[in-house]
Amino acid sequence: MIYIQLFISFLQIGLFSFGGGYAAMPLIQNQVVNLHHWLSLSEFTDLITISQMTPGPIAINSATFVGEKIAGVPGAIVATLGCIMPSIIIVTIIAYFYMKYRDLDSLQSVLKTLRPAVVAMIASAGVSILVTAFFGESGLIVMKNLKIQMVVIFVICMVLLMKFKMSPVFVMILAGILNVMQYFLLSSLSLGSL
Repeated sequence: MIYIQLFISFLQIGLFSFGGGYAAMPLIQNQVVNLHHWLSLSEFTDLITISQMTPGPIAINSATFVGEKIAGVPGAIVATLGCIMPSIIIVTIIAYFYMKYRDLDSLQSVLKTLRPAVVAMIASAGVSILVTAFFGESGLIVMKNLKIQMVVIFVICMVLLMKFKMSPVFVMILAGILNVMQYFLLSSLSLGSL
């Protein structure tokens, strides 16, 4: 039964995740965290981080990770197949029709219309992850729960990415190092005050 649930859940994600991995994040979060409770919101945030750091698309990496966590290697295979099957079928059909009708203005108009929806889906997932990182798993924006160190790391990463155009892989590694350093610094300060 769990294999069927994994397959259908990731089939839906693969079927409706237009716009790539970032656009798929709200769909993955809905299936994995909200509906089936396979992961907590914190684990979901970790999943996105791991999916970013490993080669391959976010949705497929997420499917493999969740499937393996829930039902081992067979679960990883089933979830990954569920995630990629719609893409294989849809892309094959679309490629055929796109090559045949690519010069039509109506087709170009439809493609331009989808862009704002994709941006909104990416922004929704980003805001959800940002709130979790800054304020904790409750999802509530309460200033007393604000994690200043996470805000500082976020600002540093944004500056490195946008102003200095550094590699996202390097920035993620640096963010991890900064987080470990602040953890040990805060731990040593709290031990020193005892």
